[in-house]
Amino acid sequence: MEMSMPPPQIYVEKTLAIIKPDIADKEEEIQDIILRSGFTIVQRRKLHLSPEHCSNFYVEQYGKMFFPNLTAYMSSGPLVAMILARHKAISYWKELLGPSNTLVAKETHPDSLRAIYGTDDLRNALHGSNDFAAAEREIRFMFPEVIIEPIPVGQAAKDYLNLYVTPTLLEGLTALCKEKPADPFIWLADWLLKNNPNKPKLCHNPAAEEP
Repeated sequence: MEMSMPPPQIYVEKTLAIIKPDIADKEEEIQDIILRSGFTIVQRRKLHLSPEHCSNFYVEQYGKMFFPNLTAYMSSGPLVAMILARHKAISYWKELLGPSNTLVAKETHPDSLRAIYGTDDLRNALHGSNDFAAAEREIRFMFPEVIIEPIPVGQAAKDYLNLYVTPTLLEGLTALCKEKPADPFIWLADWLLKNNPNKPKLCHNPAAEEP
């Protein structure tokens, strides 16, 4: 009896990561950890949020005892916001972060990022989106100019491949056959980077941006 295999799906999840103000100077080494953990940094910006912006970002925490301290902490200096992408990005990033309370993280997950870089239950060094809905909202908040396209699955994924991916790939492979480079893999990779028809269309607003 033959077993039917499920159709292949394209699914690249995105999440928001924030390096908080008190460890913004550790950005380079944290980005190195992120990349070595299989993430792609889709977009990055350094900015200084006002207390009002922080209140809007953490609106779900409004009314809690720690809310004033949280907004003061997050507006105390420049932070680094990043869009991270990989398979199951949200859960993998949360696992890498560890428990939200740094003191608990140091006890139970000593190798987690919050255990390494955090200070206490408030100053826990890094942020990660809690779920898919939160990731979408938070990415739009921090990167309002970024186009977030719906992720195709099933037949929609096949249609997307046939319409956008296959023609470009065939053109690249044809050019590869004509060129006959010494290293075809590197040549094709470079060609695809230069001829990608679906590069993100971003506009940059320098207001409140940090260098």
